[in-house]
Amino acid sequence: MGRLLIVADPKDSCFATPRGLELAHKLGLKAEVVAFVYAPLKRLKVSTGEKAAIKKRLLGERDKEIHARVDQFKQPGQKVVVTVVWEKDISRWVTKRCSRPYEAVVKTGHRSHSLINTSTDWQLLRECPVPVLIVAEKKWHRTKPILAAVDLGTARKEKRALNHLVIATGKRMAQALDTQFKLICALEIPTLLADLDLVDPVAYTNEAKKAMKPHIQELARAHDLPVSAFRCKRGPVAKVITSEAAQLRAQLVVIGTAGRRGVQARLLGNTAESVLVHLGTDVLAIKL
Repeated sequence: MGRLLIVADPKDSCFATPRGLELAHKLGLKAEVVAFVYAPLKRLKVSTGEKAAIKKRLLGERDKEIHARVDQFKQPGQKVVVTVVWEKDISRWVTKRCSRPYEAVVKTGHRSHSLINTSTDWQLLRECPVPVLIVAEKKWHRTKPILAAVDLGTARKEKRALNHLVIATGKRMAQALDTQFKLICALEIPTLLADLDLVDPVAYTNEAKKAMKPHIQELARAHDLPVSAFRCKRGPVAKVITSEAAQLRAQLVVIGTAGRRGVQARLLGNTAESVLVHLGTDVLAIKL
């Protein structure tokens, strides 16, 4: 049985824990909830013993709080492991922890970003070796389908393999949550060519759909899906995905991510990160 690592929310909010426990139960996974505590005790003008006592007290209070939260949201008979750690750098701890076998990490999204400060969410998307489910704080009123975003125009072997992984994961989630499964692909016209009127958008789209047909047929056969399940829309990738998700009121979007690191990630970003900024729903980011 696989395991799901759930990052507990701060005291004043609770989104990842109930969502993670629900998914672990329905997917048949073991659930582990980890909560973080940290305070800059070095600045306190007290003895080493007093600092140790303060740390122990803070850890104990957090442990009590998380156990109460888990008891509130866990499913009948569900066993949950609770871990409380003293750690400032959440993404580093989670990434290191996931060198062990986990199916995914579940964390509430805090969707603010700048070139200067990289948030924990973005760091996990880029560094964590397992899929990361970013749970939305403010969801659409009633959400249902699972939406998977695939790149049907790619000829790269690794991206085609990622398409298979995204579809398999999305289909599994839809079956576990007893809901519909939808697919979307963006047909993005190169901006430079469009600006210079070097391509006819309609003709370009038709040619792209024709070229994608064999790949669609391959994916449909491999995952026992009808060809009609694959919907293609013209436009920028992030915009197409967010628009389709909003129209469907999707409860979860499954997307592949390149997991770029360093300066390249800061300057260019990933499609998954662009989608996260605008979506009012959960996003599961997967990389090979």
